[in-house]
Amino acid sequence: MIRAFIGYDSRETVAFHVLSHSIHSRASEPVSIVPLMLSQLGGTFSREAHALQSTDFSFSRFLVPHLSGYEGWSLFCDCDMLMLDDIANLWALRDESHAIQVVKHDHKPREEKKFLDQPQSKYEKKNWSSVILFNNALCKALTTEYVNTATGLELHQFKWLGDDSLIGELPARWNHLVDYDPTLPEEDLSLIHFTEGGPYFDDYQNCSYADLWFAQRDNMTHASRGHG
Repeated sequence: MIRAFIGYDSRETVAFHVLSHSIHSRASEPVSIVPLMLSQLGGTFSREAHALQSTDFSFSRFLVPHLSGYEGWSLFCDCDMLMLDDIANLWALRDESHAIQVVKHDHKPREEKKFLDQPQSKYEKKNWSSVILFNNALCKALTTEYVNTATGLELHQFKWLGDDSLIGELPARWNHLVDYDPTLPEEDLSLIHFTEGGPYFDDYQNCSYADLWFAQRDNMTHASRGHG
């Protein structure tokens, strides 16, 4: 069973569902998808919202190892993404020598604001935490107390690992930053990330790969008369 967690924000509900559908519709192995909804984390997640956080799951993503019982592996993804590949191909990249695996972007945002007029934070390892393969047993530093009290940079720069050599690298195709990374053919991409703003927001309906997202949404909502 592939265990995946997706960040959930009520302002982007459609993004969560379209990403989930894009995963399931291409998966060759069973996938369990858990939304990281704050309404379901009341007994676990207690930190106050920070002025610089742009989504409800900015910090709750680091609860994934705890929610997994610090056992096995788990995948976390932001919701503003679209899967174009079989998630089993990503799952097959797990490396027991690493505590986490991420796409190591050199991302320096140009803009000061992003979707819904949210502040655009700029820091080292920006966007590394938007897709994380967690080797849960090696992430026991992420206790609920730590996740609720650590600074944003301590969490997103993985300072809780104490050693950057524990951060493994995933191929860039598994977290392609739309309209930041060079535009590539669909067959060269596995997971695209609408990090500035997804096409479900009016201001970003004409972003690159928007047609793929709308096609997935339409496929998800299609219903037809069954046989028999």
